[in-house]
Amino acid sequence: MEIEIWSDFVCPFCYIGKKQFELALDKFKYKDAVNVTFKSFELDPNANEYDGKSIHQVLASKFNSSVDHAKKTNLQVENKAKLIHLPINTDIIKPTNSFDAHRLQKYAQTQNKELAATDAIFKAYFSEGKIISEPDTLRKIALDIDLDASVSDELVENKQKFAKEVREDEELAKQYQITGVPFFIFNQKYAVSGAQTVETFLAAMEEVWEEDHEEWKDPTHKKNYCVGEYCDGENCDDES
Repeated sequence: MEIEIWSDFVCPFCYIGKKQFELALDKFKYKDAVNVTFKSFELDPNANEYDGKSIHQVLASKFNSSVDHAKKTNLQVENKAKLIHLPINTDIIKPTNSFDAHRLQKYAQTQNKELAATDAIFKAYFSEGKIISEPDTLRKIALDIDLDASVSDELVENKQKFAKEVREDEELAKQYQITGVPFFIFNQKYAVSGAQTVETFLAAMEEVWEEDHEEWKDPTHKKNYCVGEYCDGENCDDES
């Protein structure tokens, strides 16, 4: 079973959804037959580099609300993450552009280290307060997951390296009409949108597996599962 996951490193529900999916995958009877590929998606391709403002200030400005209101909203996200033992500290998040982090992930894919890179980037942003667009941060992540230092240095210095691969993912997302993340596609025909529950992800995998292993199946059949918490570039919503 092929599962593609579109996400952005600055999206809290992508981090939460990834964890929920992994918990479901661990319970899936045929998990060894599942191949997971991470796809790039930028919620704001024009986002600035970190300028000293907190995520609370950025969200308050973006949605014309108070900083206190933004803090309360972010605390709700932290509490959701705690339920699955995922450490998110919104007080130390440093909002920035995620393009270079996606390029690092693409390099890691070529070295069979995409999961390690994905985990490390999410952790750096949400748990460690790192600026994931900074060269030193990206070099440290690459070093920690044993990527080739010379290639990583070149990637940091050359903005075009692995840029094509990121753009290809984003173009494919447009073709699939993906407007919010996280977004999961099973075997290129079944879609799950948002940070679903473990039970929902598990049910989706089981149904896809059963349908693909029936003697008769309709290859044109497509099924969408329910929509949950997601980010779409303008807002983060909870439709669960």
